[in-house]
Amino acid sequence: MTAEIHRQPLISDGLPSQLLDLDPAETQEWRESLDAVVEHAGTNRARYLMLSMLQRAREQHVGVPGLHSTDYLNTIPPALEPPFPGDEDIERRIRAYIRWNAAIMVHRAQRPGIGVGGHISTYASAASLYEVGFNHFFRGLAAEGGGDQIYFQGHASPGIYARAFLEGRLTEHQLDGFRQELSHPGGGLPSYPHPRVMPHFWQFPTVSMGLGAINAIYQARFNRYLHHRGITDTSQQRVWAFLGDGEMDEIEALGAISVAAREELDNLTFIINCNLQRLDGPVRGNGKIIQELEAFFRGAGWYVIKVVWGRQWDPLLAADTDGALVNLVNVTSDGDYQTYKAESGAFVREHFFGRDPRTAAMVAELSDDQIWGLTRGGHDYRKLYAAYQAAVAHTGQPTVILAKTIKGWTLGSHFEGRNATHQMKKLTLEDLKGFRDRLHLDIPDAALDDTLPPYYRPSDGSPELDYLHERRSALGGYLPARTVPNRPLALPATTAYAIAARGSGRQQVATTMAFVRLLKDLMKDPHIGHRFVPIIPDEARTFGLDALFPSKKIYSPHGQRYLSVDRELMLSYQEDTKGVLLHEGITEAGATASWTAAGTAYATHAEPMIPIYIFYSMFGFQRTGDGLWAAADQMTRGFLLGATAGRTTLNGEGLQHQDGHSLLLAATNPACVAYDAAFAFELGYITRDGLRRMYGETRDGEDPNVFYYLTLYNEPITQPAQPTDVDVDVDVDGILAGMHLYKPTAEMDGPRAQILASGIAMQWALQAQQLLHDDWGVAADVWSVTSWTELRREALAADAWNLTHPGQPRKTPYITSRLAAAPGPVTAVSDWMRAVPDQIAPFVPGTWSSLGTDGFGHSDTRQALRRHFHVDAPGIVLRVLTQLADRAEIDESAPNKAIALYRLNEIHAATPDNTEHSAE
Repeated sequence: MTAEIHRQPLISDGLPSQLLDLDPAETQEWRESLDAVVEHAGTNRARYLMLSMLQRAREQHVGVPGLHSTDYLNTIPPALEPPFPGDEDIERRIRAYIRWNAAIMVHRAQRPGIGVGGHISTYASAASLYEVGFNHFFRGLAAEGGGDQIYFQGHASPGIYARAFLEGRLTEHQLDGFRQELSHPGGGLPSYPHPRVMPHFWQFPTVSMGLGAINAIYQARFNRYLHHRGITDTSQQRVWAFLGDGEMDEIEALGAISVAAREELDNLTFIINCNLQRLDGPVRGNGKIIQELEAFFRGAGWYVIKVVWGRQWDPLLAADTDGALVNLVNVTSDGDYQTYKAESGAFVREHFFGRDPRTAAMVAELSDDQIWGLTRGGHDYRKLYAAYQAAVAHTGQPTVILAKTIKGWTLGSHFEGRNATHQMKKLTLEDLKGFRDRLHLDIPDAALDDTLPPYYRPSDGSPELDYLHERRSALGGYLPARTVPNRPLALPATTAYAIAARGSGRQQVATTMAFVRLLKDLMKDPHIGHRFVPIIPDEARTFGLDALFPSKKIYSPHGQRYLSVDRELMLSYQEDTKGVLLHEGITEAGATASWTAAGTAYATHAEPMIPIYIFYSMFGFQRTGDGLWAAADQMTRGFLLGATAGRTTLNGEGLQHQDGHSLLLAATNPACVAYDAAFAFELGYITRDGLRRMYGETRDGEDPNVFYYLTLYNEPITQPAQPTDVDVDVDVDGILAGMHLYKPTAEMDGPRAQILASGIAMQWALQAQQLLHDDWGVAADVWSVTSWTELRREALAADAWNLTHPGQPRKTPYITSRLAAAPGPVTAVSDWMRAVPDQIAPFVPGTWSSLGTDGFGHSDTRQALRRHFHVDAPGIVLRVLTQLADRAEIDESAPNKAIALYRLNEIHAATPDNTEHSAE
């Protein structure tokens, strides 16, 4: 007889809904057993048994999904906490000194005549989180196997400075220069972690909210990449990222956490300081941010450790046999928890424990002070040490520690848990005295001036300082610290650039493909070829980098475990643990983070790497400008390639893809050296000089801590060979400086003009030169402007010198000197908005005018778009004729004749080459 088969009902918590019940009788027995437990032992006991069964099922690899969140309790129970290995009393005293000095540094920065502010409360909440790490976990640069990389929470910088002061690495004078980088004698301290301002101290800039999280993930991944490729052993190094719970609202903070789990980055630990407050109020007043974050990270595949309660709660929770206290902590909102810590022990007794008679009875014998002394887990060394130790011991997953703290902890009732605590920068005299007393510091009342209260540092040889130095010595040195070995690379010979110099012959090649061909040759160089790191956000085939798939392969920590669908093709998709390419998927933010990690390996690992990040031009500076600004702060070196550049060149994609403004955005980043090359031979010289500047021998006055942004176009053209006279130094200098005379006009009588063009617009300018000659008798020189931005920066530097050095020989900007003797008006044209060439307008002698692609892009043919924006060859002709007519050098009717001749007001009259019209 066949057993009756029943289908399981749909279950909404992740259990399968299509499995068949092959033994309904056994299933019923299990259900009845559960019912019996509920009836005789209560729901609390039943709940415990069910959670135990889920845990056992996971241990037996049954495959039952994990819970999204657990009770609002510590993940590690007291019985499993390891012994705390340090001297907790000494460490607490060290912490007190640091906490005092951090707050006093900010307070003194508000002194009359300065008033630069700062943040007191963030470090106050996070002090224990940092100190447990500094004393027991954070490996310094001298540690065997290399140091850890630590992303410090930006607003906590005063505490990091205060620790360096105790260590003797900073002086009182330097602390008094907080936020006074220019005016303080000898230089001051930056407000936040800024490596560019303190290049021997800070490693990572983190104050731009959310970037610390994503950059830490890709730093940990790049560490694995270096290890798997055999470039350097990073197996003992760990990445730590300190983040705020409010900061986790940033899309970058949570957007990449699945990457860390997917790649099993167990060398990564997030510590989220859950003080329940953002800048203006509670993070989740009506909810519970720790529970929310636990669900996010668990769901993404992270190992989650919650540190919610301090050790004083352990006896209460152990006595909670009926689950009343557990239920109470589960249902209380963060808004209430914030309020409790802004009130008193009596208030907590009434409004928290008093909500249930069973929990009220549990604390009946405790005094109000004892209730007030029930600490949060993020301030308990024992609880934090257990969490950190579990994190470093865990394998196969990244770890996140969710530590509950109090914003403004111990700063006093005016600060603790208050909504305005983030903006508060000064302590009153009453606050100072109370703060001193809570920290048990030996500072007399007479010294507590309310404007300049003293810093505190015990004498050298004290037990506290000896302990502090010993712990850092055992862990490999002081942190944060940044070192850059002086290690110029042996660069490729001139012959490596031959493919760019010889042009494309009869074949038409876009500058995008020209650069890819150059890159392939550079990657063959025996000295630095292995240091190139191509980074692609899922557009390798668009940019021609799929040619690297078979030879260089795509990096994957798991190799390739599947049978590739295109395995028979020459350019098949191939993954490998030793792969060179970083194929990031559709994430420009992630690719930028990878590029930053690779471009700073010269400092973090003493291994100069050369990242080549190629992307859709529109999705570079527009989408990831914040990440690129942080990269500039971190002194990233490498190349950004804005492929498919221009507002009319990427013609079919339309408004949200056509880029006419990234060069303008790039100009705002002081570390970005931007070029808009027209030809492959220009790209060759620019790339060679970029490698020299960033990785070879720098010249006097040069900053190697820059990155190069090269715009590339996807429109095939006949690439000219390098002009025969380009080896003359002045012409090469012109390419690098930003402008060189590419095609002077033939000698002829008549009006003269100058056309300045960049990128793909050089093709239109050359066509316009011919039309002006043939149709109007105008002789126009055509200049290739490789960099509007570099021309402007050099001119601004000359202008600044002239302003501040009256009476001394004046400096002439390069653009001014090159055009000083060039006759006629100047017309500038590019596939960018007019503000890009207009950067140099103040420094151009004579009459200036520009053409550009201002406004939104459109989907259409290239010729139609260029006619729409009036940047095609006839449009350039019209602009030149208008300028000449305004100068009375030609008949004033010429512009109208040109409009009629070329039918300039008719989109449909535009033709691909714009050359078939001829004037009679």
